[in-house]
Amino acid sequence: MSFYKHCLLCPRRCGVDREAGFRGYCGETAALRLAFAGIHQGEEPPITGKGGSGTLFVSGCNLGCAFCQNYQISHGNISQGNNLRGIGRPVSNDEFSEICLSLQNKGAENINIVTGSHAAPAITLGIKQARKQGLSIPVLWNSSGYDGMETLEILNGFVDVYLPDLKTLDSVFAARFFNAPDYPEAASAAILKMIEYKELRLEETMFSGVMIRHLVIPGHLENTREVLRWFAENCKGRALLSLMTQYTPVKAGSRKESRCIGVEGTDIPARYVSKEEYEIVLSMLDEFGIDDGFCQELVTGSDWLPDFTRPNPFSSELSVPVWHWR
Repeated sequence: MSFYKHCLLCPRRCGVDREAGFRGYCGETAALRLAFAGIHQGEEPPITGKGGSGTLFVSGCNLGCAFCQNYQISHGNISQGNNLRGIGRPVSNDEFSEICLSLQNKGAENINIVTGSHAAPAITLGIKQARKQGLSIPVLWNSSGYDGMETLEILNGFVDVYLPDLKTLDSVFAARFFNAPDYPEAASAAILKMIEYKELRLEETMFSGVMIRHLVIPGHLENTREVLRWFAENCKGRALLSLMTQYTPVKAGSRKESRCIGVEGTDIPARYVSKEEYEIVLSMLDEFGIDDGFCQELVTGSDWLPDFTRPNPFSSELSVPVWHWR
């Protein structure tokens, strides 16, 4: 059975024949394309551990974030003369397995697959092969939360830790900034299924379970309040929370370059989270009694933003490159 023949992997359910070379909303065919793999030191403490997280950045994306910080690979320019959107190149099962094993050999605490929702069947085949060849560290599924139930069924048994976003529970907000009005329903259902699949097991590093990430958007604290309320009511004691304040006003290309930037006329917030907003968000954690997880220190500036045209997209303090699409 080919999941790409009539693709229904994500909540958009395009039905496109990606196996024949057509592209879904994600911009990808059935080929698994990667942009970068390396040892990353910038994740949450139980994800980074002592050795760093072995991140693999998958090209393409099924969401449409107007301020995507990885827009070069998620839905960047139609480039390199190959009519494919974004940076990256196809890899075989053998090459995927070799990358995973190389990350493990260099001391990675885990294999951290970033934005792979549209490529789950190929990724699970690569994980299966890598495990046969000696991969023994946990596998993390680092996604936008916009995962279909079919995708989660495919992943079950291959993923040890789920690291989904919960961006919003407001359908108008989701349509405006993520081009997905059904995001709240789809992401909340996916997260609950992830929690059902994996019981939280945390020592110095995270071996099993779910950590839910939420990015605070300046000027939209009511969005954060609703997400924290939902977490408190549905996930407290069953999953960890990671509250992130690294929002950076990055416009994900021009409208001529990409359809994945939200509703026409959308203006993204043009500033960082303020100190006053940060204090309000901290008070929300107390309000809802949330203390299981992590809260990022207030981050301003764009020095940390990745550039996937470089052999090491991140600073040398954050990342050690192992594989690059070029």
